[in-house]
Amino acid sequence: MIKNKVSIPRPLELLAPARNADIAISAIMAGTDAVYIGPDSHGARRAAANTLSDIARVAETAHLYDAKVYATVNTLVYDEEIRTVERLINGLYRAGVDAIIVQDMGILRMDIPPIDLHASTQCDIRTPEKARFLASAGFSRLVLPRELSLEEIRKIRSAIPEDVELEAFIHGALCVSYSGDCRASYMAGGRSANRGECAQICRLPYDLTDSDGNILVKGKHLLSLRDLNRSSSISDMADAGIMSFKIEGRLKEEAYVKNVTAWYSRILDRIVDESDGRYIRLSDGRSRQGFTPRPEKAFNRGFTSYFLTGKSPASGMASMDSPKAVGERVGKVTDCRRGVIEAELTNELTNGDGLGYFDRSGIFTGFRLNKADGKRLFPATPQNIPPGTILYRNRDKHWDDTIADARCERKIDVEINLRLLYDSRVALEITDIRGNSVTIASQTAYTDTAVTPQEGPRRKILDKLGDTPFRAVKIVDIAGGRFIPASALAAMRRDAVAMLIKARAMTRSVRLRRTEDPAISCPTTTLTIHDNVANRLARQFYTDHGVSLITPAAESVRPEGETMVMTTRYCIRKELGCCLLTPTASKMPRQLYLRSCTSDMKMRVECDCSRCGMNLYMSI
Repeated sequence: MIKNKVSIPRPLELLAPARNADIAISAIMAGTDAVYIGPDSHGARRAAANTLSDIARVAETAHLYDAKVYATVNTLVYDEEIRTVERLINGLYRAGVDAIIVQDMGILRMDIPPIDLHASTQCDIRTPEKARFLASAGFSRLVLPRELSLEEIRKIRSAIPEDVELEAFIHGALCVSYSGDCRASYMAGGRSANRGECAQICRLPYDLTDSDGNILVKGKHLLSLRDLNRSSSISDMADAGIMSFKIEGRLKEEAYVKNVTAWYSRILDRIVDESDGRYIRLSDGRSRQGFTPRPEKAFNRGFTSYFLTGKSPASGMASMDSPKAVGERVGKVTDCRRGVIEAELTNELTNGDGLGYFDRSGIFTGFRLNKADGKRLFPATPQNIPPGTILYRNRDKHWDDTIADARCERKIDVEINLRLLYDSRVALEITDIRGNSVTIASQTAYTDTAVTPQEGPRRKILDKLGDTPFRAVKIVDIAGGRFIPASALAAMRRDAVAMLIKARAMTRSVRLRRTEDPAISCPTTTLTIHDNVANRLARQFYTDHGVSLITPAAESVRPEGETMVMTTRYCIRKELGCCLLTPTASKMPRQLYLRSCTSDMKMRVECDCSRCGMNLYMSI
């Protein structure tokens, strides 16, 4: 007889950013399944570094809920830093980190413990061939570029082993270049994005000119993209093979992380509940937030789903007017003099709100509101705003206070059973949703019969789980009418909870590094500066896998002459409605340049129509 194959639910993971330990713990309580956090070096965000002891504190809280902690060690490593990085990774392993996110292939040749490895989005995994190579090289998870479509994700999923996971971004700031393939900041000012020092020159204003220097578009933020928001596409991404859904923002404040995490946690909960057992959440315990999450209230430059459908969204991708968060429209200025703004308002404002407007030159100017008195607004600093100017609110003080004061509670469902043993002692058993079970037996025999009903009072004592990670969803009391002192029963409950926490820690699964296949060949035998080889161990890794010619990373040997500094899927011509493959191409000259409005920097624009993308070149 052939039995039907049992379908095993596929876990889905929400992955939240953490600038520090407190934000990480806040994200865990708000419902994330994992957090990613930077150590004190090589974490790609120098302003978000953390000590090993702080990371260990995060791991201790996360593991209570079987949530994960991933440490970012995703910058290029120089030869003289190899031993430092080895010590760092060993320390992270001892601190309880579940995996490290890496860019530099030299790490695979370092003397490190068998810690799980995730290939960072900085590895620029655009093709099934590269995905297959990295999976065979020892990575258990691949963090995909934000630029990929659902169809491209499906192709990568089908090209790699089932036990190799795919992670994709769902929310937050967008780099205009493919991550890991941007040298603009380094070539312009020596600050390498691949070393965690990006100067964000993509957020600067530029003039778009022709080859003669004639200005076609003046003073616009032509490379500044809107923020990612894929709230409506999470189910489609899961069906395409994404397991981990990543929120960008390791420099963000706690309110941002808590709000966005809660939003996406609710979406994943709904998908799991409606999946008929196809999906489960990776971690334990559902979060109850003391607020209704609203992602539009968090910092954003306007939203885009980017290239998820394979096409540019009709509403555009760039935030050309300002790289700042403009916020929601709240009214129109009718008068402004003597430090008072009169306005027709569509929203009620609060003292402390952040407001802004576009001035006569098109620059977004912000100010704090000291006091709102009906239609009369008192700014903290004097403003000169012409009548008719639209006002925007990019900081809602009331909302921020609500988020700050809101408490998130996360509890794991347990069942509690109280029963009599044959010798009149009692046993208390607690079982969690993973099947971990502990039993505490009293040392005392209870032979006296109570004069009043005991089940109600005993239930209240057993249900008093307070600040523990647990919540009783079922209490079974078959101890009958025996009298058990409340203090004895409470002590048994506390002991059982402590034992269950230990049992969960002992049975928690820990995934180790995948075995590297020495026979796998790199998809190419020639590496360029785009492959970011910066140390001898990385060269050894690629040589071991069949590469014969390696050009060092730009950070190791600075290139001379004209150099490609950005590789993008976003195209300025297409964004402006002048795609070279359409009849509107003639609206602009074929050769275009970007000239910085704040420095003498200039970049040549190359439209790569063969892949429907754009390259930017800089001459040094």
